[in-house]
Amino acid sequence: MSQSTKTLSNRFLQTQVGHPASQLALAFFVNVQRVFQTMMPLRFSACVFLFAWIAVAQADGPDLPTLDLSDQMQRHVVIAEGTETVYQGHPTTLSLPDGKTVFCVWCINHGGAAGPMARSTDGGKTWTRLDSRLPAEFKKHLNCPSIYRLQGPDGKWRLWVFSAAKGTRSGPGMPSIMSEDEGETWKEMPPLGFKCVMTFSSIARLKDGRYLGLYHAGPEGHDRPPLKVYQTITADGGFTWSTPRLVAAVEGKNPCEPFVFRSPDGDELCCLLRENTHRGRSLMMFSKDDGQTWSQPVDTPWGLSGDRHMGVYSEDGRLVVSFRDQAPNSPTRGHFVAWVGTYDDIRQGKAGQYRVKLLHSHAKNVRDCGYPGMERLQDGSILATTYLKYRPGPEKHSVVCTRFTLEELDKLASP
Repeated sequence: MSQSTKTLSNRFLQTQVGHPASQLALAFFVNVQRVFQTMMPLRFSACVFLFAWIAVAQADGPDLPTLDLSDQMQRHVVIAEGTETVYQGHPTTLSLPDGKTVFCVWCINHGGAAGPMARSTDGGKTWTRLDSRLPAEFKKHLNCPSIYRLQGPDGKWRLWVFSAAKGTRSGPGMPSIMSEDEGETWKEMPPLGFKCVMTFSSIARLKDGRYLGLYHAGPEGHDRPPLKVYQTITADGGFTWSTPRLVAAVEGKNPCEPFVFRSPDGDELCCLLRENTHRGRSLMMFSKDDGQTWSQPVDTPWGLSGDRHMGVYSEDGRLVVSFRDQAPNSPTRGHFVAWVGTYDDIRQGKAGQYRVKLLHSHAKNVRDCGYPGMERLQDGSILATTYLKYRPGPEKHSVVCTRFTLEELDKLASP
């Protein structure tokens, strides 16, 4: 290699030390350089530099700190323990306005039958099962039951649990149960009829009081690519919904499991999307007109790359978003993590403040975890709930929650 090319390449790598992929690029550069020095004339040395530049441009990796709470067992509460024969999976949660009462619903087996429900009246410290209060037909509802609290035009608040299908995965789409007394009693409701992979992954209230629900589906509603995201709106608090319309489709990618939330000033909706090819980062899109139109999905910041996002605003206005980690080259890939940052970080594509590993998956397929519920409680603490293989051994997956505050995390993140 000529002296001028050596100098240029060294300067290049020195300027990239802050880049998340710098170590990968350096290793790539050194190895390719050796090959070219041995086998090629000097005129190819410039190509070595070009290839190193490409490696930096294409590689992706951590660009913010990662904290770890996963071994702090005192934070954990097992809501439903897996056994050698029973797999507890895919929970969602809902907190009532008192900031202490939390409901949790989940299914038995991976994407299996609904039926279980538990309630906590102390912010997730203890739980009581409510299965016996639920309609018998609820056990025929399949895949990832999701619980919401919606207000009708009559002013009444109702709890809804929607699922993907009834009877079989090709059965009537989006069955539900509903409570008009804050979860004391429940009744079966007619299926909405929307073919889907999962029911509403998230629901957001619009400025006019209606609700917008988002879900994903493949061709004819099946769980196969290309996956696309659909939107529907209810004007009567959940009883009836508009004809779904397509809002996200990306060539070569599979957007799914949308998490929609409002900006702090209330003027914009943001939607984070799982990207199911897992060849890069997750996706995000925005709406400035309450869901009438959406921007074309683009990559999220690296730290938000994951599956089944769910989040809350903290008391100080920061966002805490949990998910199954799928970020490229992440040291916690596959485990249950949370990202902490601001709405502006997301909007501007910035890294955020830090990530935290919340729970460790002991599964052989470590990625079989991470569908979460996220609640901000009355005391400001955050309750994160998921399913995962909680311990080594023959026992299958459990539903587990963990509790923390941003004050605790900030102290850990301080130098």
